[in-house]
Amino acid sequence: MNNIYAQGAVVSVIGLCTVFLVLAILWGVLELMRVFFTAPKKQTKPAKAQSAPAPAAPAPAPVAVADDGELIAVLTAAIAASLNRPASSLNIRSYRKVGTAAPAWNQVARRDNLIG
Repeated sequence: MNNIYAQGAVVSVIGLCTVFLVLAILWGVLELMRVFFTAPKKQTKPAKAQSAPAPAAPAPAPVAVADDGELIAVLTAAIAASLNRPASSLNIRSYRKVGTAAPAWNQVARRDNLIG
């Protein structure tokens, strides 16, 4: 009976050692990949003292702030119509324009969602 427990302990120890050895090998491979495939960080040079101050950049032109109430009303109506819900149940807090720099698969998915 003692022999069965001893064999079980040996098998368990060998299994645990194998698992941790493979994990250590995977960790080493991942570290090598990090070293070889990541771009080196650029060294920042310390700023040199300037004898004359740089000319100030021109101030940006003031942007007229438009009332977004009408736009939010249109967005609320469009979303309510697409969800078949009353507009009073929606509360749009903010919005942003989605850029066209999205990947092609993302643009196709958006079009599919709009079409239905």
